[in-house]
Amino acid sequence: MNEYEEKQEARRLYYLEKAEEARRESDDRWARARKMGDAIPMGQPILVGHHSEKSHRAYLKRMNNQYDKAMELSGKADYYERKAESVGKGGISSDDPDAIQKLTEKLDKLKEFQEQMKAANRAVRMKDIEKGNAKLREQGYTDKQIKELREPDFCGRIGYPDHQLSNNNANIHRIEGRIKELQQRKTREETSEVIKNDLYEYKVEDNRCQFIFDGKPEDEIRTILKSNAFKWSPNRGAWVRQASSAGHYAAKLVRKELEKFVEGGE
Repeated sequence: MNEYEEKQEARRLYYLEKAEEARRESDDRWARARKMGDAIPMGQPILVGHHSEKSHRAYLKRMNNQYDKAMELSGKADYYERKAESVGKGGISSDDPDAIQKLTEKLDKLKEFQEQMKAANRAVRMKDIEKGNAKLREQGYTDKQIKELREPDFCGRIGYPDHQLSNNNANIHRIEGRIKELQQRKTREETSEVIKNDLYEYKVEDNRCQFIFDGKPEDEIRTILKSNAFKWSPNRGAWVRQASSAGHYAAKLVRKELEKFVEGGE
């Protein structure tokens, strides 16, 4: 497990802990509400005009508030459980240090599937159906799968539909583009110089363009950073933005604007 995956697992455990905490409090609220309800004699009406009316209504309101809070906390627990379940399932993150390797593996599978679909379509469209079926069996298709491939669509076409091949091919090109971009980022990060002056230190690390100041920068500097989409990261102690092409360009603009604050410029 790499550092990114460890952070993901820590995030998942955090959500599970929050869910358990909300679930416990919800159960406690339910128990309180039931106990309050048990204290009221069965069928006891509110005695309108009686001196007990006001306190009776207030008691019922407190009891209902407990039920409402229990429901709210139960929903909160469900929310955090869904968050925990979704961690790590949003695709391959560019922040993952193994992203290039994982994307390359995914790309290989997509390319393999593309060739598999093409080969299956050639076989299923052979004039000799038995020879075509034999080819499909050689490719690993079961009789059930062959039957499904030979089932005509609404236009009478058999085999893998054109749109499935087109979509898969588009995914191949998209992932190839991501791999190229990540490789370029990695090269930039490895060759990026660290800039230091009296005002700040600039570096590219962990797929982030980072500006580090000695203390809190003044308002005008913070405005420059924010206007270029840099955000304060307490964990890194730096103003950061993802190290994409746009991020590097934004960092260049920020450095240019900060020259007036640096004695003698950069």
